[in-house]
Amino acid sequence: MELLDGFRSKLISGVSDIGKASMLAFSTFRALFKPPYELNQIFRQLYHVGVKALPVVLITGTVVGLVSAVQAYYQLKAMSAQGMMGGYVTLFVIKELSPMLTGFVAAARVGTGITAELGTMKVTEQIDALRAMATSPVRYLVVPRFLACAVMLPISIIFSNTAGILGGLFMAASLGMTPSFFIKQAEDFLFVGDIIAGLIKGLVFGSIIALVGCYRGLSASGGAEGVGQATASSAVQSFILIILADFVLNYSIYTMLDIG
Repeated sequence: MELLDGFRSKLISGVSDIGKASMLAFSTFRALFKPPYELNQIFRQLYHVGVKALPVVLITGTVVGLVSAVQAYYQLKAMSAQGMMGGYVTLFVIKELSPMLTGFVAAARVGTGITAELGTMKVTEQIDALRAMATSPVRYLVVPRFLACAVMLPISIIFSNTAGILGGLFMAASLGMTPSFFIKQAEDFLFVGDIIAGLIKGLVFGSIIALVGCYRGLSASGGAEGVGQATASSAVQSFILIILADFVLNYSIYTMLDIG
C-alpha cells in the first residue's frame, strides 16, 4: 500500500506539473505578441545564452567532428569505402550530433542557470515584489529568456556545425584524405533541407530548455536546498525532453520527406 500511495502521489504531482508548465507556456506565447518588450533584458539574455556559451559550443563541435571522422574512417575502411568519409561525417554532424549535443550543453549551462537565478528570486520573494509593482514575471523574466534560447540555440548550432566539419576535415587530412576530396564529398551528400532540419531542432530544443528552466525556477521552494533540487530537476527533465523531441522531429521530418 505504501508503494501504491507513493506511485499515486508521484503521478498526481507529475500531472500537476504538466498542467502548470502548459499554463506557463501558454502565457509566454501570449506575451510574445504583446508589446512593449523588455529590450534590455532580451539583449542581456541574448549575450548570456549565445556569446558567453560560444567557446563551449565550438569545443564540443570540434570534438564531435574529430570523433565522427575517426569512427567513420575505420568503419568505412572495412568496406573499402573510406572515400565517403566526408559525406558521412558532414551528415552525421549536421543532422544529429551537433543539434543534440549543443542542446545538451545549453541545458547544462543555460537551463540550470535560468533555474538557479529564478529559483533564488522566488525563495527570496523577489518574484512577489515584481507582482506588487504590477510587473508581470512572465513578461519581464520568462519572455526574454525564451526568446534568447529560441534565437541563439540555432545560431549556436551553425557554429557547432562549422567547427564539427572543420574537425572532421582535420582528422581526415591526418588519415591521408585530401581536404578538397573531403569537401567534395560533403557537398555531394549535403542538402539545404538537412541544415534546415538541424536549425528547426535548435529552435525546439531552445524553447524546451527555456520553458523547463523558467518553470522549475518559478516553482522552487524551500530555500537553498529547494533551489538546488529545482536546478537538478531542470537539467534531467531538459535532457529527457530533448531526446524525446529529437525522436519526434526525426520521425516527422523523414515521414514528410518520404511522402514528398
